[in-house]
Amino acid sequence: MRAVVLYSLIRPALFRLDAESAHGLALAGLKLAGPGRAPACPAALASEVAGIAFPNPVGMAAGFDKDGEVPDALLALGFGFAEVGSITPLPQAGNPKPRLFRLVEDRAVINRMGFNNKGGEAALARLSARRERPGVVGINIGANKDSDDRVADYATMARMMAPHATYLAVNISSPNTPGLRALQDESALTGLLDAVIAARDEACGSANGTADGTANGSGRRPPVFLKVAPDLEAADIDAIARIAIDRKLGALIVSNTTISRPALASPHAGETGGLSGAPLRDLALQRLRDFRKATGGAIPLVGVGGIATAEDAWARIRAGASLVQVYSAMVYEGPNIARRICKGLTSLMKRDGFASIADAVGRE
Repeated sequence: MRAVVLYSLIRPALFRLDAESAHGLALAGLKLAGPGRAPACPAALASEVAGIAFPNPVGMAAGFDKDGEVPDALLALGFGFAEVGSITPLPQAGNPKPRLFRLVEDRAVINRMGFNNKGGEAALARLSARRERPGVVGINIGANKDSDDRVADYATMARMMAPHATYLAVNISSPNTPGLRALQDESALTGLLDAVIAARDEACGSANGTADGTANGSGRRPPVFLKVAPDLEAADIDAIARIAIDRKLGALIVSNTTISRPALASPHAGETGGLSGAPLRDLALQRLRDFRKATGGAIPLVGVGGIATAEDAWARIRAGASLVQVYSAMVYEGPNIARRICKGLTSLMKRDGFASIADAVGRE
């Protein structure tokens, strides 16, 4: 709760700063608040996805905590899980600044960060130190921009991070690393996932050869989640769905930011990069429905993009998401957003006659 009070006091000052400086201060505030204790959640919000017990379905998406500095502080804010990263093998500065823009009039964000992070070794030191702490912490892995072998980068990161991750998220959908989204092509994706799964199994001592592992602990394998873009054609969706089912992925995360541009009111509307926040909501919801249809419900889905309220989260769950994630909405709603959405979901479940979140998945 200290972080919530602190945010209410400093929000006006944060919005007078450029977006990236404000983000840095938000991270500093969470470090100051400390890890804390995760609040208790109603049993009806709990579910099991990919062998992992989630106390509630509302997670923090990757991108907020790029270097794995504050996952436990995020869990203490009421998030059911926190996904850190994207983390690359080597440190990289990312794209030139300015590269993060608030579109206040649209309740949106445009970013072209470019996988800026301090690298795998720095994150590993922090994440290995918190390994015995409770809570679901996913690790989102990526490739260095100037890498000669991006598949090898993902394998390196899977091998490095698997022992410390509740799940691994393979991010091939950022629009800000040239050529990265080409890894969503069918042949490239198959090779990439096979390399990641093999590296994960090598690190965790398993020869199973599939990605449907269980929550990580001693001798157990973290499941592999795949994060996809919303800017996909129908054939791409069908191909990704087939590969995900064949490789027994733990989940598909639908979706990342969009390079499309709906009508926007902000003067920053023309900035290049990935658009997130409220304008992404309808597109991300439709892509979730598309993947639900393409997979036939055979693989769990994580709904991301434009979720700011309990109603937004409920629509995503009813459309097929077992879990949801937020990020941009916290810029505008503040750090109490997870608690607020969870409280609203409890009421919406009762209103619509569902005893649990799991019962409502795909029941629109």
